[in-house]
Amino acid sequence: MFLKTARISRKINWQLVNRRFSSSSNDLEIQFSNGRYMTISSGKYARFANSTTVAQMGDTSVMVTAVAKAKQAAGASFMPLTVDYRLKSAASGRIPTNFLRRELGPSEKEILSARLIDRSLRPLFPSEFRTETQLVCNMLAMDSVFSPDILAINAASAALSFSDIPWNGPVGAVRVGLIDDEIIINPTRKELQSSQLDLVVSATKHNLVVMLEGKANGILQQDLLKAIKKGTQEAQFVIQEIEKFQRANGKSKRPLEELPVLAEEIKDAVKTLGEMRIREVFRDSQHDKMSRDNAINKIRSDVIERTWSNYPETDPSLLGDEFNRLSKSIFRGLLFEEDRRCDGRTYDDLRNISCEVDMYKPLHGSALFQRGQTQVLCTVSLDSVESAMKLDSITALESGVKAKNFMLHYEFPPYATGEVGRIGPVGRREMGHGALAEKALVSTLPNDYPFAVRLTSEVLESNGSSSMATVCGGSLALMDAGVPVSNAAAGVAIGLVTEYEGNDTKHMSDYKILTDILGIEDYLGDMDMKVAGTRKGFTAIQADIKIPGIPLKVVMESLQKATDAKTKILDIMAESIREPR
Repeated sequence: MFLKTARISRKINWQLVNRRFSSSSNDLEIQFSNGRYMTISSGKYARFANSTTVAQMGDTSVMVTAVAKAKQAAGASFMPLTVDYRLKSAASGRIPTNFLRRELGPSEKEILSARLIDRSLRPLFPSEFRTETQLVCNMLAMDSVFSPDILAINAASAALSFSDIPWNGPVGAVRVGLIDDEIIINPTRKELQSSQLDLVVSATKHNLVVMLEGKANGILQQDLLKAIKKGTQEAQFVIQEIEKFQRANGKSKRPLEELPVLAEEIKDAVKTLGEMRIREVFRDSQHDKMSRDNAINKIRSDVIERTWSNYPETDPSLLGDEFNRLSKSIFRGLLFEEDRRCDGRTYDDLRNISCEVDMYKPLHGSALFQRGQTQVLCTVSLDSVESAMKLDSITALESGVKAKNFMLHYEFPPYATGEVGRIGPVGRREMGHGALAEKALVSTLPNDYPFAVRLTSEVLESNGSSSMATVCGGSLALMDAGVPVSNAAAGVAIGLVTEYEGNDTKHMSDYKILTDILGIEDYLGDMDMKVAGTRKGFTAIQADIKIPGIPLKVVMESLQKATDAKTKILDIMAESIREPR
């Protein structure tokens, strides 16, 4: 009786808070086309931060603080952004079930949500801004209706917009579902259980897509395109309200610190010494990953040494940065000049693919998938349902799942790129890649399968798109183990190289879409869109966009390229095994 009374009191208190939020001058209320509301407030909590905002939908509330150091570190060569996202047990009226009864290290769900927020915001920071910045997403309250990750993206966008931190936002984010061919914006957890699609769309103004992340139950291409377009349009409601509040109440942005600049004669010296040799390496399709990297590194060392000997007062790190800018410019320019890529392929060509199954007899299922110089070994282990992964109470509340009987574990050891490095607990990048591959495959498994399934993926060689190679190899291994998957699944990474003026990515002068990208095309390109699915439709998508948004037209063309490539890959995979044993 006491607990029931406490829950009622808590509910009444939050209703009072909602009413108080909506009456404040420091609040903005956003209404989506389906009538659902989101409230963003500022100026009440954590006022020592550069900016603090609270986003609320239903009874779920997330506070985000944005803090940047006063000065950037000497010699900083990148934007050090940290996003911390924590699901607090107290926010849902629960006590942690671990031995210490307190929050410990971040869970997998928290790490994946932090990556989601980071990828939505990072492309809009000015390239000159290299000051250490931290966003802390603190759960204030969580109900059983709305997920907090979308609120965190929008609250972070508002916090950066209202602060003095240089940022070219805002962005808006929505979750998109699909139920009975009807698109649902910001669906509830109950609605998501019957939805064919769970897609997060982050966009900036002018309907430019900044980030995509989602899973689906084999939906058709036209339905996915419709969902992305609708999500981008709905995000504009968030952007417009944040911009209005920013103009009226936002802080003036701090001036960008001037970065050290080389004299023009030194830039010319680097270009004279390196340009023709770099072009020669990038035009030689006989190079593989290692030989190309070694050739460029040899040129880099020689150019820096010779230039520094002529200009001994110059910082060698600035010479290295200038060489990197020259290499990137030449690599991208050759794609437009010669209509072919550094390995000799056209824009739409796949790398050579080979597949093997039933690698080792003691294993329940195994497969080796090779695409170019990316090689992945996948194994399947079957056990009783007692071996299913039990989720903690907060993750179970947030995801709606108490236990997972399908687990995909992805490993990326340092030898996969010919390096020496740490072997130990899984890192954030590995966790993200594994979660994406798991999304791509989970919908192909039967819901009533009476076994727990563990799929491991070890990347043995990597030259781009190891997560999508995991989807292909994992699907083969599942069929080899006799798991009754509905269809084989395959994945491919689509890249993009663009030409535009300033930050106006809406009006691109030219762009090239690249199918099945190499590691260097990912590193020097503008997008890494990973797309997975079966012959019937799409099961997972993740788009990492490195420029301030891309038009919907480019997204649609990229998905068509992915569809064509996915079909070709499935044909090759079918030569090894067509259906479950």
